[in-house]
Amino acid sequence: MYKILIDTCVWLDLAKDYQQQTILTALEELIQQGEVELILPRIIVDEFARNKDRVIEQNSRSMSSTLKRVKDVVEKFGDPQQKDIVISQLNDVDHRLPILGEAAVDTVSRIERLFTNTPIIGISDAVKIRAAQRAIDKRAPFHRQRNGIDDAILIEVYTDVLEEEELAGNRFAFISHNTNDFSHPTASKKLPHPDIEACFSRAKSFYFIALSEALRHILPDQFDDIMTEQYWGEEPRRLTEIIEAMDELVTKVWYNRHQITREKIEAGIIQIVEKESFPIKDHATRPIQRNIWEGALRAAERVEERFGLDTLGPWDDFEWGMINGKLSALRWVLGDDWDMLDT
Repeated sequence: MYKILIDTCVWLDLAKDYQQQTILTALEELIQQGEVELILPRIIVDEFARNKDRVIEQNSRSMSSTLKRVKDVVEKFGDPQQKDIVISQLNDVDHRLPILGEAAVDTVSRIERLFTNTPIIGISDAVKIRAAQRAIDKRAPFHRQRNGIDDAILIEVYTDVLEEEELAGNRFAFISHNTNDFSHPTASKKLPHPDIEACFSRAKSFYFIALSEALRHILPDQFDDIMTEQYWGEEPRRLTEIIEAMDELVTKVWYNRHQITREKIEAGIIQIVEKESFPIKDHATRPIQRNIWEGALRAAERVEERFGLDTLGPWDDFEWGMINGKLSALRWVLGDDWDMLDT
């Protein structure tokens, strides 16, 4: 088994980035399979709780403001021949922003569930004393003249876990995006700082600056399999796709109603008149003005040319219910009330 300590900054970056959900899923599965166990100091739980709301808010606000600036630039300086296409694509993204923002909320919840199911390590006095001594000695993570007490506590907790489980046969990993404080200042950022390199080795304890690299190192085959499975995740539909689907459904619903009206005309239930008179006595048998009916016949021909007669019914009750249900659902997504089926 690998026991891994994931720095708070890594958890927060997972929550920020919608594309990182596959990495989180891989971590969840490896934990569930018993291949990985979290080392979770109390300080990480507290830091994450303090910063999660800010991350969620910044995620939505940042995407929205960036999109607005891009649209403004395209409107002012874009190629007139390409501008409409670009703006249409940006509008699609704008439509999906709320969904992407909600993804950050979901990711935070998933991370908190992992925390809930993991034993939390309290911060002992011995750890605090050793962290303070690092500050006095100006050893990493205090080498940059900044208050790195929280980072120092993480290293000391990690050291304690290594010593306590030295004979258990486990392996360990420390993962942080904070390369300024934990990585080598002059060599590769993938190497630990000389002040903390005693915590790591080539065989038992490893230092990583990316969670994906850590998981791939721990179980390369399983990680790649999980990532391949998750790669096919469903993306939110673009606004143009939704509108196109609605247009097709509305047209087919209209065509079906047109055919019912045609049958009533042929049966003599509805009359064709030169000019409709008001008030209308019975809407069920309301006459249709001739020029309006002729326009409807031409419209029906265009529908038949567009979709083909074999896709325009007649439908049984189940198929008809599916068509109306799809239309109602798509309209609801765009703000209409349920069961809005006007054509």
